[in-house]
Amino acid sequence: MFDWIKNINKDYPEFWKNYLSKFEKKSSRFVIVSTETTGLNPEKDVILSFGAMGVEANSIVVSDNFEVILLQYKFLHDNGLSNEFIIESQQPKLGEREALQAFIEYIGNAVLVGHRIHFDVEMINEALERMDCGRLKNEALDIEIMHQKVADNTDGHFSIDELCKIYKIIPADRHSSAEDAYTLALLFLKLKARLGL
Repeated sequence: MFDWIKNINKDYPEFWKNYLSKFEKKSSRFVIVSTETTGLNPEKDVILSFGAMGVEANSIVVSDNFEVILLQYKFLHDNGLSNEFIIESQQPKLGEREALQAFIEYIGNAVLVGHRIHFDVEMINEALERMDCGRLKNEALDIEIMHQKVADNTDGHFSIDELCKIYKIIPADRHSSAEDAYTLALLFLKLKARLGL
């Protein structure tokens, strides 16, 4: 309850101070976020990769993208999991601290968008806590909730594949977080137009 008291005089890392300073003004940029994780428990599982794509002025900015694979050898070793995907991947590979710092610098004060984005945000927040930082300050929009508003149906849960069928989008092969982010960006633009955002 009084966590804010212990953070009053906390000396945050420089990248986190820079991140916090960006929220003095509102951003017109959206960042579509996709993460791959080891599971669904933010307290026990970790992020394996980030994929992100920028959207501005109702357009996907292809040059505004981010993809990184996190080296999670300790987690994989402690849990008896294979690190085969890390060895085979050609994408940049960073430790958790370096990857999170690069991601935070990339997103800035943009509005984050994703499919069940609350889970991605919670995973990121858990990782940031391990780095003695605060929690993300970015606004967030959820693709699934946007669809529920368009369809006037708050009961159902919709996978990315189901949403692609509904909105007639041919999904990327989706072998990486970056390809997921691109597919989500296409969905976001359709939903944003239908909601008049």
